Amino acid sequence: MAFNRLIKYSEMVMFSHTLFSLPFAVMSVLWAGNGLPRATTFIWILIALFAARNGANAFNRVIDSEIDGRNPRTSDRHIPSGIIKKKEAIALTFILFLIFEIAAYMINPLCFFLSPAAIFIFLFYSYTKRFTSLSHLVLGIACGGAPVGGWIAVTGKLSLTPFIIGGAVAFWIAGFDIIYATQDIEFDRKEGLFSIPAKFGLRKSLKIAAFFHVLSIIILIILRFIISTGFLYDAGILICAALLLVEHKIVKPANRGIMNWASYHINQIISIVFFIFSLADFIL
Repeated sequence: MAFNRLIKYSEMVMFSHTLFSLPFAVMSVLWAGNGLPRATTFIWILIALFAARNGANAFNRVIDSEIDGRNPRTSDRHIPSGIIKKKEAIALTFILFLIFEIAAYMINPLCFFLSPAAIFIFLFYSYTKRFTSLSHLVLGIACGGAPVGGWIAVTGKLSLTPFIIGGAVAFWIAGFDIIYATQDIEFDRKEGLFSIPAKFGLRKSLKIAAFFHVLSIIILIILRFIISTGFLYDAGILICAALLLVEHKIVKPANRGIMNWASYHINQIISIVFFIFSLADFIL
């Protein structure tokens, strides 16, 4: 019974989507320390990353539960459909953020000092669709914080390089979040919600998403000169760029199955490709 409930919680927060920013965070850790840190430090970093991401998504599900219930596309989500009670999701959010704070404390003083700012960004994102079309970028920034946090966890100080990695993640995620949001153009306009697709329409929004993805690839190319990566890293970025091109080619907002592939599955593959090739380049 408890295990089944745990599965429902993981489905609600879309636990598998942790995969989006995790590979970038792990590579940031490796680049920052020129190898793996102490085992205990690395474990606390992973705990912090998982707790922060899933806590943020649990909170988002709570804040958006009424909107999700009115949207035919999302009315079957766990809170609107009654599978999980709102108070359960609130408790889960609190527990996960508490774990995040404990992990940050165990890593180093700077991580702990900056952890409230990270939580603020996570919470702030959930409200942005109510007043700004830049909500996609706020989501990207929230996810882009993962490699920044990983770098600080290893070095104990701020520097420019992790923010460059975070910038690539931010534009990448903002781009595919725009693509995903094209499914709700009419609903968002009717509800008075803000998004780039609701403001600019389908064609212009896809162009903006493509522009963000081009920026992401450019930043990753710039990064290779800062970190001095090799040809395997270059090959990985080339494959990622090709996958993004495929993503934009298959977008069909009316086809939910295609949109899940375009917005989620292809981007999960991109994160794996980035990690495999970057790791291989780092090791070799």
